[in-house]
Amino acid sequence: MNPILLAVLLLAGIGLIAAVGLTVASKVFAVPVDEKAEAIRECLPGANCGACGYSGCDGYAAALSKGETTNTALCQPGGTEASIAIGEVTGLAAGEVKPMAAVVLCQGHNVNSVQKLEYQGVMSCKMAAQVFGGPKECIYGCIGFGDCIAACEYGAISICNGIARINPYECKACKMCVKTCPKGLIQVMPLEETKAAVLCKNHDKGAATRKECKAGCIGCMKCVKACESGAIEIDRFCARVDIEKCIGCGLCHEQCPVGAIDLISLVKK
Repeated sequence: MNPILLAVLLLAGIGLIAAVGLTVASKVFAVPVDEKAEAIRECLPGANCGACGYSGCDGYAAALSKGETTNTALCQPGGTEASIAIGEVTGLAAGEVKPMAAVVLCQGHNVNSVQKLEYQGVMSCKMAAQVFGGPKECIYGCIGFGDCIAACEYGAISICNGIARINPYECKACKMCVKTCPKGLIQVMPLEETKAAVLCKNHDKGAATRKECKAGCIGCMKCVKACESGAIEIDRFCARVDIEKCIGCGLCHEQCPVGAIDLISLVKK
Protein backbone atom coordinates (compact mmCIF):
# COMPACT_ATOMS: atom_id res chain seq x y z
CA MET A 1 0.00 0.00 0.00
CA ASN A 2 1.09 3.52 -0.75
CA PRO A 3 2.81 4.95 2.40
CA ILE A 4 1.06 8.30 1.95
CA LEU A 5 -2.37 6.66 1.67
CA LEU A 6 -1.60 4.52 4.73
CA ALA A 7 -0.70 7.60 6.77
CA VAL A 8 -3.93 9.34 5.74
CA LEU A 9 -6.01 6.30 6.67
CA LEU A 10 -4.27 6.01 10.06
CA LEU A 11 -4.87 9.67 10.85
CA ALA A 12 -8.51 9.37 9.76
CA GLY A 13 -8.94 6.30 11.95
CA ILE A 14 -7.42 8.03 14.98
CA GLY A 15 -9.65 11.06 14.38
CA LEU A 16 -12.75 8.86 14.14
CA ILE A 17 -11.90 7.01 17.38
CA ALA A 18 -11.22 10.33 19.17
CA ALA A 19 -14.50 11.78 17.95
CA VAL A 20 -16.46 8.75 19.16
CA GLY A 21 -14.66 8.90 22.50
CA LEU A 22 -15.45 12.58 22.97
CA THR A 23 -19.09 12.02 22.06
CA VAL A 24 -19.44 9.19 24.58
CA ALA A 25 -17.63 11.24 27.26
CA SER A 26 -19.88 14.24 26.67
CA LYS A 27 -22.92 12.03 27.28
CA VAL A 28 -21.51 10.20 30.30
CA PHE A 29 -20.12 13.27 32.06
CA ALA A 30 -22.79 15.75 30.99
CA VAL A 31 -23.98 18.07 33.75
CA PRO A 32 -27.79 18.31 33.87
CA VAL A 33 -29.02 21.79 32.94
CA ASP A 34 -31.16 23.48 35.57
CA GLU A 35 -33.67 25.18 33.29
CA LYS A 36 -35.36 26.92 36.22
CA ALA A 37 -32.07 28.41 37.38
CA GLU A 38 -31.35 29.57 33.84
CA ALA A 39 -34.75 31.26 33.67
CA ILE A 40 -34.08 33.00 36.99
CA ARG A 41 -30.65 34.02 35.78
CA GLU A 42 -32.27 35.85 32.87
CA CYS A 43 -34.14 38.01 35.38
CA LEU A 44 -30.90 39.25 36.95
CA PRO A 45 -28.77 42.11 35.61
CA GLY A 46 -25.54 40.12 35.34
CA ALA A 47 -23.44 42.38 37.56
CA ASN A 48 -22.02 39.37 39.45
CA CYS A 49 -21.27 41.74 42.30
CA GLY A 50 -22.11 39.39 45.17
CA ALA A 51 -24.23 42.02 46.96
CA CYS A 52 -26.93 39.36 47.33
CA GLY A 53 -24.62 37.31 49.54
CA TYR A 54 -23.96 34.63 46.92
CA SER A 55 -21.04 34.09 44.54
CA GLY A 56 -22.80 36.03 41.80
CA CYS A 57 -25.91 35.96 39.65
CA ASP A 58 -25.48 32.26 38.86
CA GLY A 59 -25.07 31.42 42.54
CA TYR A 60 -28.17 33.39 43.54
CA ALA A 61 -30.22 31.84 40.70
CA ALA A 62 -29.14 28.34 41.73
CA ALA A 63 -30.02 29.01 45.38
CA LEU A 64 -33.50 30.18 44.42
CA SER A 65 -34.01 27.23 42.10
CA LYS A 66 -32.95 24.69 44.74
CA GLY A 67 -35.04 26.33 47.46
CA GLU A 68 -31.99 27.33 49.50
CA THR A 69 -33.55 30.79 49.75
CA THR A 70 -37.02 32.16 49.06
CA ASN A 71 -35.99 35.80 49.22
CA THR A 72 -36.46 37.28 45.75
CA ALA A 73 -35.39 40.77 46.83
CA LEU A 74 -31.66 40.31 47.40
CA CYS A 75 -30.50 41.83 44.12
CA GLN A 76 -29.81 45.54 44.67
CA PRO A 77 -28.72 46.32 41.08
CA GLY A 78 -31.84 44.61 39.69
CA GLY A 79 -34.14 46.30 42.17
CA THR A 80 -37.82 45.54 42.64
CA GLU A 81 -38.25 44.86 38.91
CA ALA A 82 -35.89 41.88 39.14
CA SER A 83 -37.69 40.65 42.24
CA ILE A 84 -41.04 40.72 40.43
CA ALA A 85 -39.58 38.88 37.43
CA ILE A 86 -38.08 36.21 39.70
CA GLY A 87 -41.43 35.83 41.43
CA GLU A 88 -43.13 35.19 38.08
CA VAL A 89 -40.63 32.43 37.27
CA THR A 90 -40.55 30.76 40.68
CA GLY A 91 -44.02 31.45 42.05
CA LEU A 92 -42.43 33.01 45.14
CA ALA A 93 -43.67 36.25 46.63
CA ALA A 94 -41.91 39.25 45.12
CA GLY A 95 -40.30 41.55 47.68
CA GLU A 96 -39.57 45.24 47.58
CA VAL A 97 -35.93 46.22 47.15
CA LYS A 98 -35.35 49.43 49.08
CA PRO A 99 -33.21 51.91 47.13
CA MET A 100 -29.71 52.29 48.51
CA ALA A 101 -26.54 54.01 47.40
CA ALA A 102 -22.90 54.07 48.37
CA VAL A 103 -21.46 57.05 50.22
CA VAL A 104 -17.78 58.00 50.58
CA LEU A 105 -17.11 58.72 54.25
CA CYS A 106 -14.45 61.36 53.73
CA GLN A 107 -14.27 65.11 53.20
CA GLY A 108 -10.52 65.27 52.86
CA HIS A 109 -10.49 67.06 49.52
CA ASN A 110 -7.62 69.25 48.33
CA VAL A 111 -8.75 72.25 50.39
CA ASN A 112 -9.36 70.42 53.68
CA SER A 113 -6.49 67.95 53.66
CA VAL A 114 -2.74 68.42 53.95
CA GLN A 115 -0.31 66.74 51.54
CA LYS A 116 2.79 65.14 53.03
CA LEU A 117 4.49 63.91 49.87
CA GLU A 118 4.37 63.98 46.09
CA TYR A 119 3.48 60.49 44.95
CA GLN A 120 5.10 59.23 41.77
CA GLY A 121 4.11 55.73 40.78
CA VAL A 122 1.20 53.62 39.65
CA MET A 123 -1.96 55.74 39.93
CA SER A 124 -3.80 53.28 42.13
CA CYS A 125 -5.17 53.86 45.63
CA LYS A 126 -4.13 50.37 46.64
CA MET A 127 -0.57 50.90 45.46
CA ALA A 128 -0.25 54.44 46.84
CA ALA A 129 -1.56 53.35 50.25
CA GLN A 130 1.54 51.20 50.63
CA VAL A 131 3.77 54.28 50.55
CA PHE A 132 3.45 55.71 54.07
CA GLY A 133 -0.32 55.33 53.92
CA GLY A 134 -0.70 57.56 50.87
CA PRO A 135 0.27 61.10 49.84
CA LYS A 136 -1.96 62.86 52.39
CA GLU A 137 -1.15 63.48 56.05
CA CYS A 138 -4.38 61.67 56.98
CA ILE A 139 -3.63 57.99 56.37
CA TYR A 140 -7.32 57.14 56.78
CA GLY A 141 -8.70 59.40 54.05
CA CYS A 142 -9.57 59.02 50.39
CA ILE A 143 -6.47 58.98 48.18
CA GLY A 144 -8.50 59.90 45.11
CA PHE A 145 -6.74 57.87 42.44
CA GLY A 146 -9.95 56.16 41.33
CA ASP A 147 -9.76 52.44 42.10
CA CYS A 148 -13.47 52.69 42.91
CA ILE A 149 -14.15 54.27 39.52
CA ALA A 150 -12.55 51.30 37.78
CA ALA A 151 -14.67 48.91 39.87
CA CYS A 152 -17.99 50.66 39.19
CA GLU A 153 -19.82 49.29 36.14
CA TYR A 154 -22.46 52.03 36.23
CA GLY A 155 -20.35 55.18 35.91
CA ALA A 156 -21.63 56.45 39.24
CA ILE A 157 -18.29 57.59 40.68
CA SER A 158 -16.08 60.55 39.87
CA ILE A 159 -13.12 62.32 41.47
CA CYS A 160 -14.05 65.79 42.71
CA ASN A 161 -11.30 68.03 44.05
CA GLY A 162 -9.14 65.07 44.98
CA ILE A 163 -11.65 62.67 46.54
CA ALA A 164 -14.23 60.20 45.23
CA ARG A 165 -17.88 61.19 45.08
CA ILE A 166 -20.81 58.94 44.18
CA ASN A 167 -23.93 59.96 42.24
CA PRO A 168 -26.82 58.30 44.13
CA TYR A 169 -29.05 58.42 41.04
CA GLU A 170 -26.60 56.26 39.10
CA CYS A 171 -25.42 54.00 41.95
CA LYS A 172 -26.90 50.48 42.04
CA ALA A 173 -25.54 49.60 45.50
CA CYS A 174 -23.61 46.64 44.07
CA LYS A 175 -20.87 47.17 46.69
CA MET A 176 -18.03 46.66 44.23
CA CYS A 177 -16.57 50.02 45.26
CA VAL A 178 -16.94 49.03 48.91
CA LYS A 179 -14.80 45.95 48.29
CA THR A 180 -12.25 47.89 46.26
CA CYS A 181 -11.51 50.87 48.53
CA PRO A 182 -8.25 50.09 50.41
CA LYS A 183 -9.22 52.51 53.18
CA GLY A 184 -12.70 51.06 53.81
CA LEU A 185 -14.26 54.49 53.32
CA ILE A 186 -17.36 53.53 51.36
CA GLN A 187 -20.64 52.54 53.00
CA VAL A 188 -23.99 51.63 51.45
CA MET A 189 -26.88 53.54 52.99
CA PRO A 190 -30.68 53.64 52.49
CA LEU A 191 -31.95 56.56 50.44
CA GLU A 192 -35.63 56.77 51.36
CA GLU A 193 -34.88 57.52 55.00
CA THR A 194 -32.86 60.37 56.42
CA LYS A 195 -29.77 59.02 58.17
CA ALA A 196 -26.73 60.67 59.69
CA ALA A 197 -23.28 59.74 58.45
CA VAL A 198 -19.88 60.63 59.88
CA LEU A 199 -17.85 61.61 56.82
CA CYS A 200 -14.56 60.73 58.44
CA LYS A 201 -12.63 57.61 59.43
CA ASN A 202 -9.67 59.25 61.14
CA HIS A 203 -8.77 57.47 64.40
CA ASP A 204 -6.03 59.85 65.53
CA LYS A 205 -6.54 62.05 68.57
CA GLY A 206 -8.39 65.30 67.95
CA ALA A 207 -5.36 67.59 67.91
CA ALA A 208 -3.54 65.40 65.38
CA THR A 209 -6.65 65.09 63.22
CA ARG A 210 -7.06 68.88 63.03
CA LYS A 211 -3.51 69.19 61.70
CA GLU A 212 -4.22 66.60 59.01
CA CYS A 213 -7.70 67.65 57.85
CA LYS A 214 -9.97 70.62 58.57
CA ALA A 215 -13.09 68.44 58.35
CA GLY A 216 -11.86 65.46 60.36
CA CYS A 217 -13.75 64.13 63.38
CA ILE A 218 -12.01 65.18 66.60
CA GLY A 219 -13.96 62.86 68.92
CA CYS A 220 -15.32 65.73 71.01
CA MET A 221 -18.42 63.74 72.13
CA LYS A 222 -20.85 66.58 71.31
CA CYS A 223 -22.73 64.40 68.83
CA VAL A 224 -22.99 61.57 71.35
CA LYS A 225 -24.49 63.90 73.94
CA ALA A 226 -26.89 65.43 71.41
CA CYS A 227 -28.21 62.11 70.03
CA GLU A 228 -31.50 61.22 71.73
CA SER A 229 -31.71 57.76 70.17
CA GLY A 230 -28.33 56.49 71.32
CA ALA A 231 -27.21 55.95 67.73
CA ILE A 232 -23.72 57.44 68.05
CA GLU A 233 -20.62 56.24 69.81
CA ILE A 234 -16.95 57.16 69.76
CA ASP A 235 -14.70 54.44 68.40
CA ARG A 236 -10.98 55.22 68.82
CA PHE A 237 -11.45 59.00 68.75
CA CYS A 238 -13.89 58.93 65.81
CA ALA A 239 -17.69 59.09 65.95
CA ARG A 240 -19.69 56.26 64.40
CA VAL A 241 -23.43 56.18 63.62
CA ASP A 242 -25.58 53.08 63.92
CA ILE A 243 -27.98 53.63 61.01
CA GLU A 244 -30.44 51.12 62.48
CA LYS A 245 -30.89 53.34 65.54
CA CYS A 246 -30.54 56.69 63.77
CA ILE A 247 -33.85 58.56 63.35
CA GLY A 248 -32.40 61.34 61.20
CA CYS A 249 -33.22 64.14 63.62
CA GLY A 250 -30.13 66.12 62.63
CA LEU A 251 -29.09 67.13 66.15
CA CYS A 252 -25.65 65.57 65.72
CA HIS A 253 -25.18 67.48 62.48
CA GLU A 254 -26.03 70.75 64.22
CA GLN A 255 -23.67 70.11 67.12
CA CYS A 256 -20.60 68.93 65.19
CA PRO A 257 -18.03 71.76 65.42
CA VAL A 258 -16.05 70.65 62.36
CA GLY A 259 -18.91 69.68 60.05
CA ALA A 260 -17.89 66.04 59.94
CA ILE A 261 -21.49 64.78 60.17
CA ASP A 262 -23.96 65.10 57.32
CA LEU A 263 -27.53 63.94 56.75
CA ILE A 264 -27.98 61.52 53.88
CA SER A 265 -31.47 61.81 52.42
CA LEU A 266 -32.19 61.31 48.75
CA VAL A 267 -35.05 59.56 47.00
CA LYS A 268 -33.99 57.90 43.79
CA LYS A 269 -35.65 59.16 40.61
